[in-house]
Amino acid sequence: MTEISRARAIALLAAAGVVPGCAGSNAIQVGSKNFTESIVIAELYAQVLEAAGYRVVRRLDLGSTQIALAAMRRGDIDLYPEYTGTALIDVLGMPPMRDSRAIFETVRREFAKRYAMTWLEPSPMNDSQGLATTRAIAQRYNLHTLSDLAPVASRLRLAAIPEFLTRADGLPGLQKLYGGFRFASVHTYDIALKYQALLTGQADVATAFTTDGAIAVNDLVVLRDDKHLWPAYNVAPVVRNALLQRKPRVAEVLNALSPKITNTVAQRMNAAVERDDQDPADVASAFLKGALR
Repeated sequence: MTEISRARAIALLAAAGVVPGCAGSNAIQVGSKNFTESIVIAELYAQVLEAAGYRVVRRLDLGSTQIALAAMRRGDIDLYPEYTGTALIDVLGMPPMRDSRAIFETVRREFAKRYAMTWLEPSPMNDSQGLATTRAIAQRYNLHTLSDLAPVASRLRLAAIPEFLTRADGLPGLQKLYGGFRFASVHTYDIALKYQALLTGQADVATAFTTDGAIAVNDLVVLRDDKHLWPAYNVAPVVRNALLQRKPRVAEVLNALSPKITNTVAQRMNAAVERDDQDPADVASAFLKGALR
């Protein structure tokens, strides 16, 4: 961060009742999963902690949810951004829930009990799952909702990330709740390539996350989940209790940031990295320079 943005960040945190701490002998290890949004949000966490006087080491782009959680359990990282719906279904193995606060309270309770980890306050940003298509295909098949897609899926090709094919809130969940969803073909892609398959005509429908920058940039249509399969996926810092015992003000610093991360903010930052080829650290710094003044 620049000195100006650092000063502004400290000023906001002070206004929120957070007194910048001194960098301890042990750095805070900030991790992320292996996709743009997780990396950028982890950068936000890292930079506000640095602005508050902590020494931070970044361990970004670790891999899947399971890899990031394993790193936390080993103590290789101290915190990372996680999504409430992902934690509920993919980590805890619980059924989807509709109420976003109930999801948060459930994952907070269970992570404290099972993993000695604390969920700090969630952001309003809700990166829900979805299925996206081009405007031309949506018009051709009159697609507005997932119920519209279910019976015609047999005529369409799906581009998916691998875990979508097995998760309870992925393809199995769609087939169980909506019926249909037997695609003509299903091919898996790296998370960064699924939209490319859609846009180059290799697929007709792609798995999506609703804060992906590619949705707005490419004028894609996200089909409405009219039967409410997908729960809320609010992002929040998950922190090892051991860190909070050593550095309790970390919670105040990150909780002051969380309300500022909205869907619009996430889409803009994701697009800046993926479309404009900006560095995630620069994107995070630019956002904080404006948000924390």
